[in-house]
Amino acid sequence: MSLPLPSIDQLQVLALPAPVSYAPQTWGWWAVLAVVLTGLAVWGARAFGRWRRNRYRREALHCLRRLRAHEDRIRALRQLPTLLKRVALSMPVSQDVGPLHGAPWQDFLQRHSPQPLPDDFARQLALLAYAPHAQLQAVPDAQREQLFETCQGWVEHHHVAV
Repeated sequence: MSLPLPSIDQLQVLALPAPVSYAPQTWGWWAVLAVVLTGLAVWGARAFGRWRRNRYRREALHCLRRLRAHEDRIRALRQLPTLLKRVALSMPVSQDVGPLHGAPWQDFLQRHSPQPLPDDFARQLALLAYAPHAQLQAVPDAQREQLFETCQGWVEHHHVAV
């Protein structure tokens, strides 16, 4: 006894299942969605605020990169103390930074730095600002790079109490 072979004509189109909505079906899922969206909005607002508060830092780092690549070494070195003072003035701190020099300036820089600074960093900055041209010309490349590295590290990582 042989069974008849099925033919293509016998195939039937299957009915599609009813569509299922992707919207949450209970109020609990709406509450979870609201909590997640609120958390994302708070996180985004805080990240945006932090990004805006650090604008002075980004601009100073850009200026520092330009100074480091500047062909006139003496002019670049002379602008380092001014750049650090401008960064300190832009920081939202309660202390009046403008008149600081010498030991108080060193203390301020050290207090806001996460890594230790050289003990004579403020003196080096004063030397860069006021030393004769010939003395700055004699600064070795290694010391020049160390100054730029120290300044960049301070600008990138200084603490700001908010």
